[in-house]
Amino acid sequence: MSTPALQVTNLDKSFEGVHAVNQVSFTIEPGQTLAIIGPNGSGKTTTLNLVTGTLRPDSGSVQLAGREIAGHSPEEVAEHGLTRTFQNGRVFGNLTVRQNIAVGLHSELSAQRPFRKLAHLPVLRWISLLGEVAAALVTTPAIKAERSQTEQQVDRQVDRFRARLGSRTEHLTHTLSYANRRRTEIARALVSEPDVLVLDEPTAGMNQSETAEVLRQLLDLKASGQTILLVEHKLDLVMTLSDKVIVMDEGHIIAQGLPEDVRNDPRVISAYLGRRHQVEPAGDAEQEPDND
Repeated sequence: MSTPALQVTNLDKSFEGVHAVNQVSFTIEPGQTLAIIGPNGSGKTTTLNLVTGTLRPDSGSVQLAGREIAGHSPEEVAEHGLTRTFQNGRVFGNLTVRQNIAVGLHSELSAQRPFRKLAHLPVLRWISLLGEVAAALVTTPAIKAERSQTEQQVDRQVDRFRARLGSRTEHLTHTLSYANRRRTEIARALVSEPDVLVLDEPTAGMNQSETAEVLRQLLDLKASGQTILLVEHKLDLVMTLSDKVIVMDEGHIIAQGLPEDVRNDPRVISAYLGRRHQVEPAGDAEQEPDND
């Protein structure tokens, strides 16, 4: 049997007595898309934060292609091949689109980060920073080649969103529409060609046409063999894109399986409709217009 792309076992996290994630386990095989759904406050984003190193779990295991990454920093997790986007969209507003995407390659640089292995050591981190400053002031053949490779990798991601970002690569991202900032963030997560891509509500705030466009792009990614872990409220997108679906409620997994089986599970219907929770219908959220 092949090694799972991502294996999460008995993941657990509490905040001041609130059991936000309670013994959560799941496995994603290479090339699969797994979606986590559930009412607001069910523990979906907290689970992603534990998997990606944003939060440290109280207990449990997270293995990326057989390598234990639970408790590692987000930078270390990214270096091992797992990258993510965020629920509220995070781009550097004072950087251009190209610069934002290139940030996703920072952990892979070597010529421009000659002492990068020291960056994780608090006492010696300053040596790594001095090395990066020095590399920015000089141009060696190795640095020139690395910069050229970075440009090519960024170009590939711009091409993915050519219709929306192609003419805006030198625009500062704070000038972009909300949807284009989200596209920039997805491109940044993809530029390092991660083994596992984690997306936290990638179409939040998008209207129906924008959501459909992102869905087509995610389906293309899936067809290329990209492994995806996804949190999303728009069930039509989830059912179209996912190979497996996990449903969480109050920190627990209450159902998991094929999309259609999960959709019809009485426990899922109860979690969504039996309380004062509501699934966000596609396109109902307010959004900024796309600047086309």
